[in-house]
Amino acid sequence: MDEVDAAQGRFVVGVSGSLGSLAALHHAVAQARREDVEVLAVLCWTPPTEEIGYRRTPCPPVLTAGRDAAVARLRRALDEAFAGRYAGVRLRCQAVRGDAGHTLIRCADRPGDVLVLGAGRDRGALSRLLRPSVTAYCVRRATCPVLTVPRPALQRDLEALERGHGLRELSTGS
Repeated sequence: MDEVDAAQGRFVVGVSGSLGSLAALHHAVAQARREDVEVLAVLCWTPPTEEIGYRRTPCPPVLTAGRDAAVARLRRALDEAFAGRYAGVRLRCQAVRGDAGHTLIRCADRPGDVLVLGAGRDRGALSRLLRPSVTAYCVRRATCPVLTVPRPALQRDLEALERGHGLRELSTGS
C-alpha cells in the first residue's frame, strides 16, 4: 500500500456473521465505493478454551482449529453478505485472535480510519454485565471515528419473535 492510500484511511468493519455485522459491512462497502477507499473486514476470535485457559496449557492443535474455524466463519459471512460476488471495492479480510473490542481498536490504527460496527441487539442487564457490548467498548475507547449501523428491520423482527411477541407485533409495526 502506498503512502497516499495509508493517509486516506479505510473502513475497518467488525464482522461476526450476525445480521447487524452484515449490515455494517454493507454500509462500509457502500461508503468505501463512494470514497474509493479500502475496506478491512475483521473477525475477532479467541481459542475455544478462552485466552486464560490457553495460556495455562497451550495446545497448538486447539489454536489451529480455532483459527481455521474463525477463517471459515469469516468466509461464510462474506459469502452471505455478497452472495459470492465481487464487493466492488478493495476488500481485505482478516481473522484476528483477540477479544473483539480491543482487537478492532488495534486494527483501526491508521490516520483516517473509520471503525464500522453493527449496533447489536437489545440485551438485558444480566447479559450486558456478563458480556459487555463490543460497540459500546469501541465507542468509549477508540481513537478513530466509530460508526454504528442500526440493526436491520429483519433482525428486529426476529428478536420480537424470539421474545415470544409473535407475528402480531410484527404486523402492527410496534
